[in-house]
Amino acid sequence: MQTVSPLAAIPVFYDARMVADAQSYSPSAGKPREVVESWKALRLPLAFESFSPLPRGALATAHTRSFVDGVLEGRTKNGFGNCLMAVANTLPWTSGAMLAAAREALANRLVAVAPVSGFHHARHDHAAGYCTFNGLIVAARVLLAERRVTRVGILDCDMHYGDGTEQIIRHLGLSASIKHITVGRDFVRPAQAEQFLRELPEMVADFQGCDVILYQAGADPHVDDPLGGWLTNTQLAQRDRTVFEHCKWLGIPVAWNLAGGYQTPLRRVLDIHDATLQACIEIYLDQPQQAGLYP
Repeated sequence: MQTVSPLAAIPVFYDARMVADAQSYSPSAGKPREVVESWKALRLPLAFESFSPLPRGALATAHTRSFVDGVLEGRTKNGFGNCLMAVANTLPWTSGAMLAAAREALANRLVAVAPVSGFHHARHDHAAGYCTFNGLIVAARVLLAERRVTRVGILDCDMHYGDGTEQIIRHLGLSASIKHITVGRDFVRPAQAEQFLRELPEMVADFQGCDVILYQAGADPHVDDPLGGWLTNTQLAQRDRTVFEHCKWLGIPVAWNLAGGYQTPLRRVLDIHDATLQACIEIYLDQPQQAGLYP
């Protein structure tokens, strides 16, 4: 375990330009603004940081350049199944936020957050499942190219199997430099919840040797999510605390994002993301939060 200087606030990488109306069932393109407004209303210790959008070349470290160009120029469908330029214009910002959070976590040796979604189904040459560019792989590849890291961990606790992430890792031969665990491959039923929580510390321990972990703190495993359905409020809170506690103890910096969440009204999803943030503050700022993180 490494000794590091304490944080005064959790670094958050948000820009209004990462937000769009995707005209989709998925709320992910518009969710960053709603999440940040909810977090600000809680009056928690947050430090909002500026960052830059990613150039096309950075996005092309995970995808074909023709796919990147087609999406950003409105000729190729994005993960929402349309070619809206309003969505295209947000994409360099969403992946940019993930990279910026990872860089900051490496710098402060603890944690940072990118309030974004829409990564893990995106494949090397096409979009899928509300995901257009795989900002997880993009962040990992840029960090590797910058020689900031030698190995990156991706802990995907979204409801769904991170098949796009797996496909890109295989296609580009990245298994030596990217360690990927996707919970949705093996855990999908309420009867598996307690087993998952028992095994989660070992999953985190498997990332020893990684320089940073990119953590997808998905809201869609909630039992009431229409596209999820296996963890209760209490179990989701335990999931987040376990990840943060063990990463901190192991001395592995964490950059986390929002991933999925489809309950309506959206307030139910926001409550879950609020709880993840409060768990993060509890662990990394040593500030116990009030009991009952969920209404």
